[in-house]
Amino acid sequence: MKLPYHPDWRDCKLYQPGLVPYPTAWQWQQELVAQRCCDRTLPDVFLLLEHPPVYTLGRGADSGFLKFNAAESASEVYRTERGGEVTYHCPGQLVGYPILNLRYYKMDLHWYLRQLEELLIRVLGGYGLAAERIQGLTGVWIEGRKVAAMGIKVSRWITMHGFALNVSPDLSGFEQIVPCGISDRLVGSLAEFLPSIQLSQVQQDLIKVFAELFQVNLQCQKASQLSELSLPKAPLP
Repeated sequence: MKLPYHPDWRDCKLYQPGLVPYPTAWQWQQELVAQRCCDRTLPDVFLLLEHPPVYTLGRGADSGFLKFNAAESASEVYRTERGGEVTYHCPGQLVGYPILNLRYYKMDLHWYLRQLEELLIRVLGGYGLAAERIQGLTGVWIEGRKVAAMGIKVSRWITMHGFALNVSPDLSGFEQIVPCGISDRLVGSLAEFLPSIQLSQVQQDLIKVFAELFQVNLQCQKASQLSELSLPKAPLP
């Protein structure tokens, strides 16, 4: 895939490691953020991947939004430092973790969340899908169904966590939670509107729009390089 290059844009490393256990990707993020908090000259990073089935909660999330006992369940459940309530990840869902230094963009968390929404709205618009925001709620919606969720954490203006876009996942896992703490709205996927949609194509389109929206020169990296990170132990619930 040929990506645009502009001499005035910021460099950003792109990793596409495929299906990654949640704790591994979480630790990658922690280390990448820690490195950039110590050295602000390091380039930004964009991780784009999938997870095996897993539930995650934001730092202040209400555990009552889980419809099962996490301590007795075989399901993986993690409480993280991101904002937001409980959500579900599984194959068929594209998860994006931008590690961006907002000092080079805009030091405004609301702006950043709206940018993530705009990223997905533009990508879906390319498929003729009328994606939209709903006032007072975070995420992206099609015909009242939430197709993308997001939750972020920012340390010294370095971002982590990000968004999850339901391309063609098995949505049954969402039945075990109150997704994002919203009980009166349905979760949806792009495949419900476009049955032939391919995750690989959406991934490539998302990468291109990400580069254009954030004005970064994406540099494809080998996923094996992530394993070379010195990984701290992620705090578990």
